[in-house]
Amino acid sequence: MSRSTKSKEPIAVRIKGSQISFLTSKRQILVLAGLAVLLLLAMIVSVGFGTKYVNPWAVVQGIFGQGDSLDVVVVQKLRLPRVLVGAMVGACLAMSGAITQGLIRNPLASPDVMGVTSGASLAATAVITLIPSASVFWLPPAAFVGAALTTLLIYALSWKKGVNPLMLVLVGVGIGSVASSISTMLLVTGPTDVAQKAFNWLLGSVYGSSWKHVNMILPWFVILGCLSLAFARRINMLQLGDDLAAGAGSSVEKDRTLLIFTAVGLAGAGISVGGAIGFIALLSPHIARKLIGSSYGSLLPASGLCGAFIVVLADVLARNLFSPLDIPVGVFTSAVGAPFFIYLLWRSRSS
Repeated sequence: MSRSTKSKEPIAVRIKGSQISFLTSKRQILVLAGLAVLLLLAMIVSVGFGTKYVNPWAVVQGIFGQGDSLDVVVVQKLRLPRVLVGAMVGACLAMSGAITQGLIRNPLASPDVMGVTSGASLAATAVITLIPSASVFWLPPAAFVGAALTTLLIYALSWKKGVNPLMLVLVGVGIGSVASSISTMLLVTGPTDVAQKAFNWLLGSVYGSSWKHVNMILPWFVILGCLSLAFARRINMLQLGDDLAAGAGSSVEKDRTLLIFTAVGLAGAGISVGGAIGFIALLSPHIARKLIGSSYGSLLPASGLCGAFIVVLADVLARNLFSPLDIPVGVFTSAVGAPFFIYLLWRSRSS
C-alpha cells in the first residue's frame, strides 16, 4: 500500500460513553495543523502592521507583556483584541455556512442567502436609527435577537409536516429581501449622521474592537463551536437524504432543528460583533472542502480556520491599504466573494 493511500485511511474518533463520533485521517489532521499554523502566523503579522510597525518577534513578546513598553500597549490594548475578534467572527460565520450547506444540501446556501444576516442587520439598523441615543453595546444583542426571530419566522413559514430544505431556502430569500428593504428605508428616512453609522455597521467591520468584544463573542464561539463538532456525524447522515438518514438511525426533524439553531447561533454571534461581513459563510466551506474533503468531522474545523484566516487578512488590508482611512472589512470580503458566488452559479448552471 502506497504512503499516500495510507495517509487517507480513515481514523475513527469516538468519545467514550457518548454518541459523539466522527471519521478523520492522517492527511486531514496534517491539513488542519497546517491551517492552524497559517492562521497563527497571519494573526501575528496582522497585529504588527499599522501606523506603528511592530516586528513579529516584538509582537510575540508584547502578547506576554515583554519588550518595549510602547509595543506592549500597541499590541495588548489596540491591535490584539481587534485581530482576535476578527478571527472569531470569521470562524463563527464560516462554521455556520458549512452547517447550512450540509443541511440544505446546496453549495449556494449560507446565512447570507437564507436571510438570517438581513434579519440581524434589520434589528441593528432599527436600534441605530430609531433610538439614536442607545449605546453601541445594544447592537450585538439586537442583532442576535434579529437573527433568531428571522430564523423562527423562516422555519415556521417553511413548515408543512416537516421542513423541506428547498422551501427553507426559498422562504429565506423572500424574508431576507423584505428585511433588506426595510433596513434601506430606515437608512433613507433616518438622520444623515446616524445613517452613516448604520451603513458602516452594515458593511461589516471590526473597527474599535476591544477586550469587551472578545469577552462578548468568546463564550458563543467556544460553546457553539464544540456543539457543532459534536453534531458532525448527524450532518453527514442528513446529507444522505431524509429517507436514508432515518434508515441509518437519525431523528431527522430533531437533528435538523438542532443544527439549524446551532448555525443561527454561530451566525448571530459573528454578526452581532462584526456586523454583516459578506460571503465568509459562503466562501470558506468551499475552500475547506477542496483542501480536506466533505466529511464534517474535519470540514467544520477547516471551514472555521479558513473563515478566520480570510477575515484576519481582509482586516489587515482594510487598516493599511488606504491609511489613515479604516475601510470596513466587508468591502474586501465582498470584492472576493461576489465573483466567487457568480462562479458557483455558473458552475451549477453548467452541471
